[in-house]
Amino acid sequence: MTSALNPAAPHHLPIFITAPGETDVLMVVMAVVLVLAVLGVGILFLRLHTMPERMAHKSQKIQFEIVAVLGLLALFTHMHIFWVAGLLLALIDIPDFGNPLRRIAGSLEKIAGLKPGEGAGRAPDEIGVEPPSSGADGHTVDVPKTVAPSRMPKEKARA
Repeated sequence: MTSALNPAAPHHLPIFITAPGETDVLMVVMAVVLVLAVLGVGILFLRLHTMPERMAHKSQKIQFEIVAVLGLLALFTHMHIFWVAGLLLALIDIPDFGNPLRRIAGSLEKIAGLKPGEGAGRAPDEIGVEPPSSGADGHTVDVPKTVAPSRMPKEKARA
């Protein structure tokens, strides 16, 4: 028996139609393209999503941790405001108040004649307190306490 074509079938078939039992090359190529496209879009999304964390990585530790938490919140809640807040926080350079204060404390310890870090172990009222000085006649000299000025409302102060 010979298989004859149906008279309604076209005599010229497109290249993407395969014969029965053969491998569909177009489907295999499209499957590979689909997998690569999904992986590419996923990597692009994650790179874009972690951009605030990468920007804040060179800043202070606490700022980096806050940006990282905001990024995780944005990832799991799908609320983009957390990502925007993390991006803005990563762009802002928070000033370092710790270093100047440590330098001031070190200078004050040097002025007081203490070794660096020695004054940190004592209570503040023990540092620099000297016994009351004696007057010329042997009596102790009372030093008056500083009196804070009274607070007046602004309306009365200007009147």
